[in-house]
Amino acid sequence: MSLIRKNRDMFPVFPALFDDFLSRDLFNWNQSNFSSTSTTVPAVNIRESEESFEVEMASPGMDKKDFNIRLDGNTLTISSTKENNQEENKENYSRKEFSYQSFQRTFVLPKDVVDEDRISAQYENGLLKLVIPKKEEAKQKGPRLIEIS
Repeated sequence: MSLIRKNRDMFPVFPALFDDFLSRDLFNWNQSNFSSTSTTVPAVNIRESEESFEVEMASPGMDKKDFNIRLDGNTLTISSTKENNQEENKENYSRKEFSYQSFQRTFVLPKDVVDEDRISAQYENGLLKLVIPKKEEAKQKGPRLIEIS
């Protein structure tokens, strides 16, 4: 048996390109709703209007009680934990199944823009909706005509 030493200086571009291709997950297809631990992270839509920010998070199979929504300064954190345990004992067998799901998403909102006292959240048909109103002084004013004196 002989040992062969790789010489990367001979063709510096091709081995790096080849190594990069092999190190990628071919089945990922840039789906950013999977974390590094291969667990699903809910997809989020964020819209900004003149009056508010609207956050929609797709998380089917959850209940209202599973969510924890927290605003700390201008950092909004939405997290969830759901556990399910089932146990069945029959005459000849017993069966026990369990599952655990959790996620956490964090968003940084613009400073001094959010009206913290009027934030509302609603969960219906697998969709969590948050409405985060803006303060009056932070709302964008329309164009104003300035007269020349």
